[in-house]
Amino acid sequence: MTAATPVSPVAQVSGLTITLSRRGTATQVIRGLDLQIAPGEILGLVGESGSGKSVLGLALLGLLPTRSQPMIAGSIQVADTDMVRGSAAAIRAVLRHHLGVIFQDPMTSLNPTMRVGAQISEVHGDEAEAIRLLSEVGVSDPELRVRVFPHELSGGLRQRVMAAIAVSGKPSLIIADEPTTALDVTVQAQLLDMLRDLRDELGCSVLFITHDLAVAAQIADRIAVLYAGRLAEIGPARDVLTRPTHPYTVGLLKSRLTLATARAEVLPTMRPEAAGVALRLGGCPYHTRCPLVLDVCRAEVPELTVAPLENADAAPHLRACWRDLADVRGLAAHHEPPVAQSPALARAADQPAVEVTGLEVTFRPKSGARRAAPVLALKGVDLTVEPGEAVSIVGESGSGKSTLLRVIAGILAPTAGTVRVGEAGAQMVFQDAGSSLTPWLTVGELLRERLRPLKLGRAVTTTRIDNTLDRIGLPPEVARVRPPELSGGQRQRVALARATIIAPAVLLCDEPTSALDASLAATVLNLIRELRAELRMTVLFVTHDLAVARLMGDRIVVMTRGTIVETGAMAEVIAAPGHPYTRTLLAAVPELEARR
Repeated sequence: MTAATPVSPVAQVSGLTITLSRRGTATQVIRGLDLQIAPGEILGLVGESGSGKSVLGLALLGLLPTRSQPMIAGSIQVADTDMVRGSAAAIRAVLRHHLGVIFQDPMTSLNPTMRVGAQISEVHGDEAEAIRLLSEVGVSDPELRVRVFPHELSGGLRQRVMAAIAVSGKPSLIIADEPTTALDVTVQAQLLDMLRDLRDELGCSVLFITHDLAVAAQIADRIAVLYAGRLAEIGPARDVLTRPTHPYTVGLLKSRLTLATARAEVLPTMRPEAAGVALRLGGCPYHTRCPLVLDVCRAEVPELTVAPLENADAAPHLRACWRDLADVRGLAAHHEPPVAQSPALARAADQPAVEVTGLEVTFRPKSGARRAAPVLALKGVDLTVEPGEAVSIVGESGSGKSTLLRVIAGILAPTAGTVRVGEAGAQMVFQDAGSSLTPWLTVGELLRERLRPLKLGRAVTTTRIDNTLDRIGLPPEVARVRPPELSGGQRQRVALARATIIAPAVLLCDEPTSALDASLAATVLNLIRELRAELRMTVLFVTHDLAVARLMGDRIVVMTRGTIVETGAMAEVIAAPGHPYTRTLLAAVPELEARR
């Protein structure tokens, strides 16, 4: 089905405006949105964090948080039911029979005290039906899996359990909200294949919410680009990704990191914007960041109109932009002169920066656990990292990547083997900066805490904090702000500031950009490379994204099941991987050209 199908959409959003309140301040998160999802269609909804993607998904489900005091204008029709003004009984019937949902983090959606089979059966059927559904979504040994608890499954299997629950009522629409964000590339590819198969078998539609354009390319029939609660453009996936008609889409595409990105250059990023500015100003919401801005962009909101594309797909391609299409095409074709990345300089040292020998880590379940068998997380790992070197560590979840980093950082004690780190020690930057920064301390207090052992004077401490914030691209006023008041990208910068305000010998990065939008991720990656060159640090960078690994490392280490299966110079391993597992990881990297 295409956007041209006018008959009986499974969901129709008309003139939707959603206002949410936080701390007494009301903000329009969705503004005048019109959208249809056709039967059997997979619609990709893309945009940066804060664009309103998840809010739209929750509104379709009738699950907007009451604590935000939502005020809704316009209409949302699902299965001929008004999800805004319909009766509670009618909305419950739609949720039960017509809608399925897969959230980003299944652990916050699955009941940790109930076995998997009971949670599936609670929705529809009995244990036999639960086994059938798990088999349908590709779970191996479903007879065994129905009897386990969610924490006993991997991230990919938990997402498949969510999918089994989502399809149990044979819904007409599945809403998948960032279901692949924290998954490895191989598990991600499996989940995308599963959703396509479910669409083909059940005939259901899918609203696939993501900030990754390459992931959207692998699954979507149409792509809708959302910015500040408004549609920037919408059209067939191939047209949007190869012939973008809006400057915002062009910016998203240019910020993407691929296996062909030049390693010696600074990554291009989109112009940053203060939080919420686009939601408060008039005119086109993108005008404060747009390189093609006109006076009319600041004064008037552009309406969605058909883009006059030649040789476009049959479905209409709509855009909301005052600029001529030729100007946007020129922007897409224009490439800024590359800025060279400063080379990293090795520290002068006779000893390796990190030396790991015969490392083993065994996790033993606490007493009373249902299964007492120990888990061998690392098995005889040997790794030597020279001063100033950058090493990328890749592998799927459960391969031992993060465990290795935590042992090097001194957070975990090894069961066997030795770990030696340089005298200046190691500092770690975690994947979720929000949970690693003390929420009730200001940024200044967090940084001052790190400087306390140096016993510096107040004035010297303040100057050093200001200089550190300036080095990571944040103004000194941020020192008076608490982490929850910052954006995700700003929190990750603060985490880097805390780790480097006293220069460590080794910087350990554990998936620091996996949950960030493309432009924010590029900004953080540029910053880590700059800090590495300026402070002459050794960097160990854990990631499941091979494009990121290629950019950040001089050398690559591939891990699976607690062991290192391949290591070597980055260019050599990426060009000619020697181990089948490495080849599998490379084959699963999503690209803009869909695997049809």
